[in-house]
Amino acid sequence: MINPRFEKKAFKKEVEQNVKQLFRKTVDEVSQQELYQAVSYVVKDAIIDDWIATQKQYEKDDPKIVYYMSMEFLLGRALGNNLINMTAYKEVKEALEEMGLNLNELEDQEPDPALGNGGLGRLAACFLDSLASLGYAAYGCGIRYRYGMFKQKIKDGYQEEKPDNWLKNGNPFELRRPEYAKEVRFGGNIRVEYDDKTGDIRFKQENYESVLAVPYDYPIVGYDNHIVNTLRIWDAEPIVDFQLDSFDRGDYHKAVEQQNLAKTIVEVLYPNDNHYAGKELRLKQQYFFVSASLQAALEKYKKNHDDIHKLPEKMTIQMNDTHPTVAVAELMRLLLDEEGLGWDEAWEITTKTCAYTNHTIMAEALEKWPIDLFSRLLPRVYQIIQEIDRRFVAKIREMYPGNEEKVAKMQILRDGQVKMAHLAIVAGYSVNGVARLHTEILKKQELRDFYEMMPQKFNNKTNGITQRRFLMHGNPLLADWVTDKLGTKDWITDLSLMSGLKKWVDDEEALKEFMSIKYENKVRLAKYIKEHNGIEVDPRSIFDVQVKRLHEYKRQLLNILHVMYLYNEIKEHPEISFYPRTFIFGAKASAGYIRAKQIIKLINSVADVVNNDRSINGKLKVVFIEDYRVSNAEIIFAAADVSEQISTASKEASGTGNMKFMLNGAPTLGTMDGANVEIVEEVGAENAFIFGLSSDEVINYENNGGYNPMDIYNSDADIRRVVNQLVDGTYSQGDKEMYRDLYNSLLTVQGGSKADTYFILKDFRSYADTQKKVEEAYRDKDRWAKMALLNTASCGKFSSDRTIQEYVDDIWHLDKVTVEV
Repeated sequence: MINPRFEKKAFKKEVEQNVKQLFRKTVDEVSQQELYQAVSYVVKDAIIDDWIATQKQYEKDDPKIVYYMSMEFLLGRALGNNLINMTAYKEVKEALEEMGLNLNELEDQEPDPALGNGGLGRLAACFLDSLASLGYAAYGCGIRYRYGMFKQKIKDGYQEEKPDNWLKNGNPFELRRPEYAKEVRFGGNIRVEYDDKTGDIRFKQENYESVLAVPYDYPIVGYDNHIVNTLRIWDAEPIVDFQLDSFDRGDYHKAVEQQNLAKTIVEVLYPNDNHYAGKELRLKQQYFFVSASLQAALEKYKKNHDDIHKLPEKMTIQMNDTHPTVAVAELMRLLLDEEGLGWDEAWEITTKTCAYTNHTIMAEALEKWPIDLFSRLLPRVYQIIQEIDRRFVAKIREMYPGNEEKVAKMQILRDGQVKMAHLAIVAGYSVNGVARLHTEILKKQELRDFYEMMPQKFNNKTNGITQRRFLMHGNPLLADWVTDKLGTKDWITDLSLMSGLKKWVDDEEALKEFMSIKYENKVRLAKYIKEHNGIEVDPRSIFDVQVKRLHEYKRQLLNILHVMYLYNEIKEHPEISFYPRTFIFGAKASAGYIRAKQIIKLINSVADVVNNDRSINGKLKVVFIEDYRVSNAEIIFAAADVSEQISTASKEASGTGNMKFMLNGAPTLGTMDGANVEIVEEVGAENAFIFGLSSDEVINYENNGGYNPMDIYNSDADIRRVVNQLVDGTYSQGDKEMYRDLYNSLLTVQGGSKADTYFILKDFRSYADTQKKVEEAYRDKDRWAKMALLNTASCGKFSSDRTIQEYVDDIWHLDKVTVEV
């Protein structure tokens, strides 16, 4: 049902009113940015009606609430998505057109909220969308970063990090909620008080520094159901503000310190932790939002419930990866020190309330904190972890008498470190992986000891994506076509209906329409590339796309080495028939990740050489899309022909980009890793291009050796030539040292890392051969169209709606809520 506010006449009047009130102008005088603000405030006003109705319904029904704690929420732009979920996009677009305005242009005025970086944050955003759309009570809990990670600029081929000042024009959709501010304390010492009369012991934190956590609430609009949930992101403010008399009292320095502490906590996502100060800041950030969120959650619970022991019946905390796992000890602290419970009572509540999602097999990403840092910064929390660890070790010894090796592997406090994943598993009532293969590897390898000791906790929840953003908003042409062919819009909330498209797979006209939509999306992306990169690309070429965080295990290096190989082939054999290809990359590298940044430079260096070589007649183009983010991802997924998912098997937990490509009709070129395994199961191996070592083979080499990249380098002349081109100046204007580190990483042992750690040379030949099969398939237009359509038709499993329903059924046990308006 359309909100009456979106009836054209009323809507136009409200936009004009906002322009006048916000900017003291008329519609024909304002800038596009000001118009975006004016329109957004009209939309927000309508959202708030539903937001209030939702809160009232929650108060009435008293449903169980999930608090989804995450360092990242990569939301993407809100205006278009909110209008889609309010089923008002078409009406608003038309109303604006009648005013001589273009909704797409206004959407482009909105910066992507800089609250996340990669798949972890985007997954969290999809989950919030699904929770609201399915009618479950949920809060997302995170940090309101001032500058996010960074805005990526490419200068002379190098990544430069610029502050992403996304809040400079304000954020029209957020609400500041100072009435819910909470104090968060760091450092100091713990004084123990004994009460002789009662025998109680009290722990008091003294000489601490503290900040005020102030929440900003951001609406999460459910699809066509009037439910609006809340993403609560915390800002930090000083508790002692600058006051004139502080100069007289000599408190000026204290005020400055408080101001600076508050400012640094929320300044950036993932400060570089190559040094002690960076590590300290990361830990402060994690504790800051976790403590504030838990204080607020307990306060909300106590408003309507007297018995703290029943907390697990009304709330559950999902810890998205290891970043928020300090929640375990902080909930214990609040129950012990603020609520006055005994240890056993507090532990009983905590272990029924906290659940943990593991997102990585990479050991270095399972967070570990130096004990000296942790105990100094969070002294009371550290005491609690010591006690959790002491009791857990006793339990291990009881179950496995004399097995000190088990104790060493499973302890929370070991080798001078606090192991956060261990804390989460010991205290969580559920531990889940994010794709079937990933969960199996956790059970058999990484977390095997924990799985053997507590198998009932472990389960799999394969990730998913929201079709509302990545099809309806990102690819409206295809969305309309799907609705037309299925004869219903119900796929918007039930993606399994996509299988109904399979009946069109032999319909020549339908295949033609499907591929014509793909072509229009490629034209749209080609225009974007021309505007942003100044490179002409041919939309009739194969758009071969790899967009994701830059990490060695994701193997962007394999992709660009293959491009170098193809370029050699074309140069040497100009007579060979070669289907034109455009290789498109998009990736940010962490600011301190030197090798990842070298790979970005290499991609851009290869692009410079290849794109400027007229002798190859445009057969090959390489494009690096700057500042990859949700808003440009939407147009990239819609335009891709080939989905590059080429991580070293066993390293990628799931991946979700693979699902977005599939939804938009791009077959997967990939290894049997993460969710690729399940994608191939759904679509059939004949409709994907699989290559490379299996996860078992990779794990076997890692555990038992037997792989030497020099053998391949010496025996394969093509590979040798490509690897040598890293150090012969071909792509570095004669500088033979520019890519020496990449060359060495492939061939020699590097300070504890094996040569070619990620099996790039081992998989190279298989990858190159499979790429030939891609070209072969693409030449057969009919075959390719069927493959592409079957990918879209087989994506039903990969909706975040399905994932969330599984979390609800197996882990959270939430109650469905209906809001009547």
